[in-house]
Amino acid sequence: MAIKTTPLTATQIQKAKPKVKEYSLLDGDGLALRIKPTGSKLWLFNYYRPITRKRANLSLGKYPDLSLAKARTKAIEARELLAEGIDPKEHRDVALIAKQAELSNTLQAVFDDWFAVKKTSIKDLTASKLKQRLDKYLLTHLGKYPLSEISAPQAIKILQPVANQGKLETVGRLCRNINEIMTFAVNTGIIEHNKLAGIGKAFATAQVTNQASLKPEELPELLTALNYASIKLITRCLIEWQLHTMTRPSETAGARWDEIDRDKQLWNIPADRMKKGRPHTVPLTAQTLALLETIDAITGDSEYIFPADKTNKKHINKETANKALQRMGFKGRQTSHGLRALASTTLNEQSFDVDVIEAALSHVDKDKVRSAYNRTDYLERRKVVMSWWSDHIEEASKGSNSITGLKALKIAN
Repeated sequence: MAIKTTPLTATQIQKAKPKVKEYSLLDGDGLALRIKPTGSKLWLFNYYRPITRKRANLSLGKYPDLSLAKARTKAIEARELLAEGIDPKEHRDVALIAKQAELSNTLQAVFDDWFAVKKTSIKDLTASKLKQRLDKYLLTHLGKYPLSEISAPQAIKILQPVANQGKLETVGRLCRNINEIMTFAVNTGIIEHNKLAGIGKAFATAQVTNQASLKPEELPELLTALNYASIKLITRCLIEWQLHTMTRPSETAGARWDEIDRDKQLWNIPADRMKKGRPHTVPLTAQTLALLETIDAITGDSEYIFPADKTNKKHINKETANKALQRMGFKGRQTSHGLRALASTTLNEQSFDVDVIEAALSHVDKDKVRSAYNRTDYLERRKVVMSWWSDHIEEASKGSNSITGLKALKIAN
C-alpha cells in the first residue's frame, strides 16, 4: 500500500530550519521543498522523463519568492505536460531559448539583416538616404525594442510628430519601409505576423504633385525664351538635349562621352545611372547628333558631355536646367523633369503607340517578358518616334534659332 504524503502547510515551510545536510519536505505528487544548509529553500518537481523513464528534478523557484500555492500551480502545469508526453524541463528550456532569441531580435538587429539584403537591389545613394531616414525617425526611438514587442500604437506615436510637420511623404516612405522589415521578419521566422501592417492608414496621404509642364502648343514659347535667355551656352545645350532625348535630369547631367555610339547613333545609359537600375538606350536623331558637335566644341577634353563650371572632372549639377527654367520665367509652369511630360503628351496626342512612348521614357514594364521584347523590337520603332519628336522641336523653334536647328553652329559668339 502506497504511503500517502501529507501536504505541506505555509507555517511548516516558514518554520523549517536548515540542517548540516540539505533535506527535503514533500508536498506530494512530485512537489518538494529542498532546504540547504545555507538556509535557502528551493521548490523542485521530481518526475520520470517520458522517453528514458529516468528520474529528473525541475527547479520551480525559490521560497518565499514562489509561494506554496504558486509552486503547486507550476507542479500541476508540469504534470499536464507529462500527460501529453512532453518533458517539462525540455519544454521550459526550449521556451527560454525562444524568448532569448526574441529579445535579441530588436528592430535595429532585424533592420541590419534586412538592409544587407535590400541594398543589393537599390542604388548606393538610395540606400544611403533610406538608412538615414530610418535612423533619424525610427531606429533612434525603437531600435532597442524587440520586434515582437513593438505595437502599432507605439509606432504611430513615434511617426505622428513627423506627420504634424507636414512631412507626409516621409511618413509614407517610413511606413512602407517598416512594413518591408516586418515582412522580412515574418518570412525569416523571427515573428509570426506583422502587427504594423496597417499603420499607414493612421496618417493622411501626401498629395502627389506632378512636375509642372507646358501644353504641347506652348513649346514654341519655351524655345523662344530659351533662345533669348541670359544663360550659358552649355546650359542651353543641356536643356535642349534633355528635351530631345526625353531623359531625366540626373541622366542628362551625368551623360558621358563614352556612352555615345556615333556609328550606331545610340546613347547607351548604363544601369547604375538609371532610376530603375536597368540600362536604357536612346536613339540619336540628326538634331541630337548636331547638338553633340556644338557641345564637343565648347567642353574641351572632359569625360562628361556636360561638365561642371569649376572643374571638368565632374558633371554639371542636375538642378542646373531647373534653375535656368525658373530664371527664364517658367517657375510653376515648366520644370526640367516636366520636359518628359511635355514630350509624352505631345506624342500621345499624335497617336503614337503608347508602349513605344513608355519605352522611350524608360518606364519599366511590369511584364518582364514583354519588357525584354521592348528592348529589341521597340528600339527600331522608337527611332521613328524620336526622329519625329526632334523634327517637331526643330519646326517649333523656327524663328527662335534653336541650336539643334542650326546644324552648322559650333561656338556661340
